[in-house]
Amino acid sequence: MDPTGTARVLVVANKAAATPQLLQSVRERALRGPARFHLLVPDPGQVSWRPSEAGHPDVSEGEQVLALALPLLEDAAPGAVTGSTTTRHDPMDAVEELLTDQDFDEIILSTLPHHVSMWLHVDLPRRLGHLGLPITTVTPYGVSVAGATR
Repeated sequence: MDPTGTARVLVVANKAAATPQLLQSVRERALRGPARFHLLVPDPGQVSWRPSEAGHPDVSEGEQVLALALPLLEDAAPGAVTGSTTTRHDPMDAVEELLTDQDFDEIILSTLPHHVSMWLHVDLPRRLGHLGLPITTVTPYGVSVAGATR
């Protein structure tokens, strides 16, 4: 926690960055006590753009997700929500890289359901658990919470 007792919560999401379940999870976390939220959107596709892709060449898919999700997350959590994208292909690498510059007290991972989620296929919630932070995993079907595994 920061010196004011405010928890720093990292939200990791991509395609599921603004699902009703994630917004509800953020609301519930905000109700438990003071918290600041940061949305990290892994965006390995931002280094290349093809004219056939929707959108503008100067705005990556991750930046689009971030721009759409931040206002919704700010509505769910009192106060400003910060955000960033990364070109890391592995979301675990993206989180570890962010943790070299910033401290967080817990992680909310928002992902697609198991049958379509690459993040669940590579067991990202368990891998993130090795960081020693409480992890909440949110899918469009529900929420699971795992304590720190230190």
